[in-house]
Amino acid sequence: MDTIVMETHFEGINLWRRGKVRDVYDLGDTLLIVATDRISAFDVVMADPIPGKGRILTRISRYWFDHMKEVVPNHVLSYDVSDYPAPLKPFAEQLKDRSMWVKKAQPLTIECIVRGYLSGSGWKDYKKTGETSGYKLPKGLKESDRLEEPIFTPSTKAEQGEHDENITPEQAARTLGKDLYDQVRAVSLDIYARAARTALSKGIIIADTKFEFGLYNNDLILIDELLTPDSSRFWPQDQYKPGGPQPSYDKQFLRDYLESLNWNKQPPPPPLPDEIIRKTREKYEEALLVLTRG
Repeated sequence: MDTIVMETHFEGINLWRRGKVRDVYDLGDTLLIVATDRISAFDVVMADPIPGKGRILTRISRYWFDHMKEVVPNHVLSYDVSDYPAPLKPFAEQLKDRSMWVKKAQPLTIECIVRGYLSGSGWKDYKKTGETSGYKLPKGLKESDRLEEPIFTPSTKAEQGEHDENITPEQAARTLGKDLYDQVRAVSLDIYARAARTALSKGIIIADTKFEFGLYNNDLILIDELLTPDSSRFWPQDQYKPGGPQPSYDKQFLRDYLESLNWNKQPPPPPLPDEIIRKTREKYEEALLVLTRG
């Protein structure tokens, strides 16, 4: 069984921020990102960890970062603890397989979301208005329907505990400037198209996903994580049936459980039964195995 890492504390190393899942340390010109076993839902971090989740996320991100190098550079300097700066060596065992030593980029101020299928907040917006993020969609679509073409639906980047809000492409272009917005949109759609093809060849539908970008020496690079079950909806192709929610390899399983409770989606979170923890871990692990096989 994996050693559970809920929080990290490295004496003498400057903790920059503790996100919903990742602990980020400032090393001066570079950063250390550690994927813990925390899991969040509805922007609330659960009190119970998913054992081994951080290692699984790191392996999936590594797989996709390696695949997408020809599309856009990324922030990774190394995953190998032996390459890390000397002050991190005493913590090698805790960092192994769940961390990345990365370039320190200037993060963009929007979340870059690509949707190939109508689900989540996109479906909720469509039911109300017939649109999502300013895109007018055909009438009569069902939940989980495949869209004619993937769409780029940016959102705000909220502080922890607050909710991201969908914005229109025009709002995103005003925020970033048109040239940078056009570049981010094109790269996001390209990555999604390539990843969707690769995943589908292995029996997984990527319904939607969220990318994070930053600027490094004025060049656009991918940062944070990439195409993991935390940042994407993964559906088994052989069970896909439009008209409602889909079985998933991601944390939708956890969200569905939480939706069944009388919980107001505010802290404190409810305790998670052992069965929910075990099944959530199994779904993340299956996604890793299916994506990286062959």
